[in-house]
Amino acid sequence: ARSFADIGDIVRGKDLYRGNKKENKQRKQLDDSLKEIFENIKESDAKLTKLNDDQIREYWWALNRNDVWKAITCDAPHGAQYFRGTCGGGNNAKRAPSHCRCENKLGEPQDQVPTYFDYVPQYLRWFEEWAED
Repeated sequence: ARSFADIGDIVRGKDLYRGNKKENKQRKQLDDSLKEIFENIKESDAKLTKLNDDQIREYWWALNRNDVWKAITCDAPHGAQYFRGTCGGGNNAKRAPSHCRCENKLGEPQDQVPTYFDYVPQYLRWFEEWAED
């Protein structure tokens, strides 16, 4: 889930991690590529041309986050579980039992992301991660 959230931060232009000089060069290349991709998306749909850079990034992430999650978890072995109860709610919360996806009433994996971890500010995720160490 951390990798998923980190990808979301990068796509949405909200990544706080700066890295070293080598990583900065790679980050610049990635940022330039993402800017070009998002400009192409805006140009391909007249309804999107008025969106600013931040808005188009948020739009793309909201539209594609389920597919990014599926891509990350597609090779997860059957029985791979997400690290906390995210399926259901309240007293019925349980871990995602298959490919890190919640199941429907028939026990089949649903195509939904079982977390909103990608919308938790990065510095708060860092605090949680550091507290685990």
